[in-house]
Amino acid sequence: MFNVTTGLAIWCSEAMTLALVAFIAWRHNVRDKTYFYWGWGFALSGIGFALVALRGHVPSYLSVEVGNTIALVGQSAWVAGYLALDRRKIEWWVLLPPVVWLAGVFLPWVHDDYPNRVALYNLASATGATALTMAVSSPGLNRESARAKLAVMFILQACVCFIAAGAVAVLSPDDMEAANIAGLAAMGTALMLTLACALTVRLIMERSEQKLRILSLTDTLTGVLNRRGLFAQFTRIQTKAFDENRQVAVLLFDLDNFKRINDRFGHQGGDAVLTVFARMAQQFTPAGVFGRMGGEEFGAFASVADQTEAEALAETIRTEFCRVPVSTGDAIIPATVSIGVALASPIEANMDKLVSAADRALYAAKAAGRNCTVTFGEAEAAAPPPPEEKPDHTTGELVPTLDDQIHALRRVGSLGR
Repeated sequence: MFNVTTGLAIWCSEAMTLALVAFIAWRHNVRDKTYFYWGWGFALSGIGFALVALRGHVPSYLSVEVGNTIALVGQSAWVAGYLALDRRKIEWWVLLPPVVWLAGVFLPWVHDDYPNRVALYNLASATGATALTMAVSSPGLNRESARAKLAVMFILQACVCFIAAGAVAVLSPDDMEAANIAGLAAMGTALMLTLACALTVRLIMERSEQKLRILSLTDTLTGVLNRRGLFAQFTRIQTKAFDENRQVAVLLFDLDNFKRINDRFGHQGGDAVLTVFARMAQQFTPAGVFGRMGGEEFGAFASVADQTEAEALAETIRTEFCRVPVSTGDAIIPATVSIGVALASPIEANMDKLVSAADRALYAAKAAGRNCTVTFGEAEAAAPPPPEEKPDHTTGELVPTLDDQIHALRRVGSLGR
């Protein structure tokens, strides 16, 4: 016969160890309740099964009603932990395992019959395993491989418990046979839980890797993509434009007189301008990607129907930014933006050439007086940069050529018509 007491003692020791590890992990980030719930889950499971193992040495109600209830509340705490992992609301069905047990254990034909209590406990445990499956089956199921495997483990655990309950109902075993069925179900459940713990660690590692990957592609101040993250999206926009028979547009934004803003309002004011512009501009490029190139310069890649749509997008962002109040609490900061736009067909689109062309268009916009948009079409974007373009040694910026300045003035004049 399977020694249930020995098995329960082993699980109690393991559960209390895991509870200690979970509580230590929770202390590193008390705002995240995931480890807090898991710690209580293991602790309650250990306490509950310890009371069950002490049957015959403690009052019957402590071993049967209280011990099993505490163990099943621990299962509910595990469910709450998985919900907290995804920042989901704790639902009422989390408490179903102990509720199922308490709803049936006081019935005379259950309370006074050991095999029926075995069947009831396994039904309650199967309910808990089903709840665990629901908790891990979130929208991230297809995105995280460990999560899908974790759901399979909990489904298998539910099947083991349902089979054990069904075996008791069909076979009508005596107490010794029921104990063997309970022991086999416990072994199967313990195996599933051990594998689930390993998969949970893998899930957390995948989540951490994903967060680090996002951080490496995100600008910490504004929350938009950084230069690396933005450039990584160019191929996607190019493919999108090709599939939809549209053009690829590169938009470069430079906040006007940003050094003066920093000098007058301090770096806190400058950071406020950067953050407000990033948040506003990102809202107007839902079909494309937007990011910070560095300093006060931003960029966007978009799939557009033609030059008119690209200019309309740029002008919408420019005019909206002029209307958005940028406040530091003490003052309203006046801020404007200059924009350079370059377009190409998806077949001819080359990121380096388009960014270079948009950069020249941006400098042309600055030469036209700032707070305006200059667009280079396919022919202009494909042209190499003029050789007479030289850097200004005082600012480090390229000085627009005469042709670029004339083009910019014409372009601004055409926009004003």
